[in-house]
Amino acid sequence: MNSKNRTRAFENVRDQIGSCGIWCGSCIVGNGTLQELTRRYRELITAYSLDEWGPQDFDYGELLKGLESIENVALCAGCRRGGGRDNCEIRSCAEHKEISDCHTCAEIVECKHAELLNHMRSGAIKAGLFVNMDDVDRQQFANNWTARLRANWPCSILFASD
Repeated sequence: MNSKNRTRAFENVRDQIGSCGIWCGSCIVGNGTLQELTRRYRELITAYSLDEWGPQDFDYGELLKGLESIENVALCAGCRRGGGRDNCEIRSCAEHKEISDCHTCAEIVECKHAELLNHMRSGAIKAGLFVNMDDVDRQQFANNWTARLRANWPCSILFASD
């Protein structure tokens, strides 16, 4: 993925926050990081002929095949544009109630999706994604986290070509 496509991938999900509060811009499947890192690993393994001198306890052909498969995973469009989990109960519920996200729901205390919501949020946080759980301006939230990503990871492949 060249820097133009990588930037386009990030810009596509940059301002999206799902109904569950997960910021799509921090997800490696939507922001292009997974595809880019996988491509780079594949190129390095091939360029350095690791199959000739590296550990011989696995099949390098299969490794490269797996990396190529991961590299070809389609970029997620983000929850607001039809990406994310297929048939997401949380997104469907928010759409049905005509609310943007769960923290604005009047029924959040007795939510029938609370267990799923907590599971998704905790899993996202564990994976390093950013989750908005407060009633804040969505654009400002995304801008703040983008700035934080840039500060913490200035050499990140998301920002290296900016």
